[in-house]
Amino acid sequence: MSVPRLPLVVTADPDLLDDLLRVAAAGGTEVTVAPDLPAARTRYRPAPLVLLGADLIPAALRARLPHHPRLVVVCRHEFPPGGERSIQMLGSPPVCVLPTGESWLADQFAERPGQQYGRILAVIGGRGGAGTSTLAGGLAVTAVKAGHRTLLIDADPLGGGLDLLLGWEQVNGLRWPSLAEAGGRVDPPALLSALPHRGDLVLLSFARDESPVVPSEAMAATLDAGRRGRDVIIADLPRQMDDAAVLALQAADRAVLIVPAELRACASAARVAQAIRAHRDDLSLVVRGPSPGKLKPQQVAAALGLPLAGSLRPEPAMSEAVERGDPPAASGRGPLSSLCRRLIADLVREQRGPRVGVAA
Repeated sequence: MSVPRLPLVVTADPDLLDDLLRVAAAGGTEVTVAPDLPAARTRYRPAPLVLLGADLIPAALRARLPHHPRLVVVCRHEFPPGGERSIQMLGSPPVCVLPTGESWLADQFAERPGQQYGRILAVIGGRGGAGTSTLAGGLAVTAVKAGHRTLLIDADPLGGGLDLLLGWEQVNGLRWPSLAEAGGRVDPPALLSALPHRGDLVLLSFARDESPVVPSEAMAATLDAGRRGRDVIIADLPRQMDDAAVLALQAADRAVLIVPAELRACASAARVAQAIRAHRDDLSLVVRGPSPGKLKPQQVAAALGLPLAGSLRPEPAMSEAVERGDPPAASGRGPLSSLCRRLIADLVREQRGPRVGVAA
């Protein structure tokens, strides 16, 4: 007799179980329930979705809970203090806090097994002026050229603005403040269609005359819409990690730190890398020239203890083109275009289920 492929709820907390059964029933979804990990053992791997109560996290760590592509940790009202390290040890699955995350959780019950999701690449600068926006914009432009439906997220409040970099400041559509006002559950296709877009590229950036704040709820809705409706999502994240940036960093399939080949930039990047490692273990490096001290990219990577994803030489012609309003990597030629093609190819090579969906 085959084991039914139903979502699996694993918790010994009766109040949490009642909430989860209510959310599932409201969406017409049947679930199987296990009060502990031994009872869940035969149903764990076949389940299309596993909801693990925060009350059983210590037991899950002791049991060395195997990876599941759609594991979600759930709790009521607030996540247990000091639990971030435990979540990392579980592989950084999404965390859903009820009742705030009920809408997001209802969407997870409705997911179709085997559905393909957009891939997320996060780009962070090792210091101010590292070239993060140029790399993020180049990645987005290159992804579209490669035939991928792409979402570019400008999440750095102190950046110059990706809309300016692309020459999109006059393109109509929602910016962060308007999206934040919407709040709550947002229909993914409607969200994407409301953002500034040209062809297969969609952009979410800041308004010039309003507070540059990115609420975590708006970031969660944007990432969810992106992974459902786009092939590639590029997120330009700030060095100072706010809640929204942490959410995007944890959701990303890959994260890249870009650093100028300079001694002081390396010192700054070391602090940024340390902050990133608090939220994810895997991080790669892009080194940007020129290097006044003749530092080689391999030396910078060794000093920071990061794998080298690539390096960039100066491109005066591209810089001049950007000043004229042409997007970076628009020509498809030069070191930036070559690096972006390789990073995008690596990103989309392996399709898998979502990491996105932290709801708090």
